[in-house]
Amino acid sequence: MATRYARAAVPVSGGELTVGVWGEAGPLVVAAHGLTGTHQAWVLVGPEVGRDHRFVAPDLRGRGGSRDLPPPYGMAAHAADLAAVVEAFGGGPAILVGHSMGGFVAVQAVREHPERWSRVVLVDGGAPFPVPDGLGQAGVAEVVGQVLGPAFARLSMTFPDRAAVHEFWRAHPSFADWSPAMTAYVDYDLVGVEPQLRAACRPEVAVQDARELFPSGDTVAAPLGVPAVFLRAARGMLDRPDQPLYPPGWPSRWLPDVSESTVEGANHYTITLGRAGATAVATAVRDA
Repeated sequence: MATRYARAAVPVSGGELTVGVWGEAGPLVVAAHGLTGTHQAWVLVGPEVGRDHRFVAPDLRGRGGSRDLPPPYGMAAHAADLAAVVEAFGGGPAILVGHSMGGFVAVQAVREHPERWSRVVLVDGGAPFPVPDGLGQAGVAEVVGQVLGPAFARLSMTFPDRAAVHEFWRAHPSFADWSPAMTAYVDYDLVGVEPQLRAACRPEVAVQDARELFPSGDTVAAPLGVPAVFLRAARGMLDRPDQPLYPPGWPSRWLPDVSESTVEGANHYTITLGRAGATAVATAVRDA
């Protein structure tokens, strides 16, 4: 029997946050997506976990159905929105999951609203991203462009039709093993009309949020204080095994109380959008 999926609106500062909901009963799980994504990043994880949980994933403000929410942006604003989601779905405490930038939102949410969360699953995100060699003095947009590659470049592009969007994504090394889940992820992200389709994520919001993803002089290692696991994708943003986003041991350097493990064969995207990665995430959510 298929897991029930629905969309809902949660009141937050400045308007309403669009959320996707998989499942109707069981422990509450709240999941935050990455920098330029939407709740459809969980299109495989949600139905699996939703069999015996309520899996609730918002479009973070500035993205997807929440793209028109006003500032402020940044991790503190997104964390406050997650707290509002928990309140709207019963008050928690909930299991918190964050992928990529969503991991940073999760870390902020735990530190600002610890009573809302029972434990945390960080999925290739949440510890400061290592800055690529030679980019230490570069601007945020340049660093983000180098790290994310095509996923960031598309924010300033337009496409004549959905077929062109699919072609663009299928050329991305991490999306080479194309699947219906990837189609759903890509199609939901589109706004506008042909021949002027574009990504829903507002580029200025992505750049602003990205300022908090890299280590600075103010960044210090600190425990989370709740049970937490970190799932590290073995392959990086561009599916290269020699360039994982996080080297082994880097996450626990910054978050010393997390239990770190590697999801072999998964890249930064297929850790949620591939079957093996989604299974690993679902297992970590269920593992008490």
